[in-house]
Amino acid sequence: MFVKKTSGPRIVTLPNGSILTVADLPPKDTRWVASRKETVVLAVTHGLITRDEALRRYGLSEEEFDAWTEAVRRHGRAALKVTALQRFRQP
Repeated sequence: MFVKKTSGPRIVTLPNGSILTVADLPPKDTRWVASRKETVVLAVTHGLITRDEALRRYGLSEEEFDAWTEAVRRHGRAALKVTALQRFRQP
């Protein structure tokens, strides 16, 4: 098995003690659910991948990714659920 060289870390330990690896990232053509959105946000936040790499890899706009990041920061994974948009994203 060959391992692709990357400039960043391959594994990061999250504050809750769990481990996040490059293999845990969702596939490029994923169906977005709250847990996958949170995984991408955590990967960028903890330096597993860069923000630009995440935007390019998943075809996200800067505004969309920033909204995910802010939702996770304020309310956690629950705010990323589509059914929670009205509850968590009102001014």
